[in-house]
Amino acid sequence: MDEATLILVCKKPAPGIGKQRLAANLGNEMTQKVAEALLACALEDACNWPGPVVIAPASEEDIEWAQALSAPISSQVMVVPQVAGNLGQRLNALDQTLRAQGMKQLVFIGSDSPGLNETNYAAARAALQHADTVLIPALDGGVVLMANRCVWPDLSALPWSSDQLGAALINACRSAKQAVKTLGQGTDVDEISDFVKLVNLLKHDQRPARRVLLELTRNILSTLKIANA
Repeated sequence: MDEATLILVCKKPAPGIGKQRLAANLGNEMTQKVAEALLACALEDACNWPGPVVIAPASEEDIEWAQALSAPISSQVMVVPQVAGNLGQRLNALDQTLRAQGMKQLVFIGSDSPGLNETNYAAARAALQHADTVLIPALDGGVVLMANRCVWPDLSALPWSSDQLGAALINACRSAKQAVKTLGQGTDVDEISDFVKLVNLLKHDQRPARRVLLELTRNILSTLKIANA
């Protein structure tokens, strides 16, 4: 069985960078705290990954930052910065770079799906033994995990950051004659309404970074109720 590689595609949390729909309600400072807590959850998963890990920061300027993130990860870790372009172009470039280095089974995650757990990851690794593409769709129409054992088709024209992404990605892979397997549904964090789902999702999760995120989420919801009273 080929060893699967986990690729964490991420941005360095900073005021005004990413999660702008949240920032419109929470402000830049609190949104940065949320982004940091979400990233800690993804790194928690990387620490427990039973194989190679790649951290893919948004640009070459963030290589040192990403290298520092990799310190607690016991597995073999590479830092491969993303290229310029939309998310589809960046994923295609990462896919090609990693395959050129001999990696065959690639599991891509972002830093905003803290509901992912070892059951999800184990199911994705198992499904890759039979399917060319494995996806965990998001409740909002996107995806929270996308894995492949074949080169991705051209992803540049897909409707990223829309509720049509999941369906478009499945169609693109099937048009490329790839066998696609979907596994359940997941939740990502893009809107204030997602925090309510997050509390229910994480209330019994004992992983340390998830406990920190849960406390932060509850504090935000409590503050919002006061502000809207």
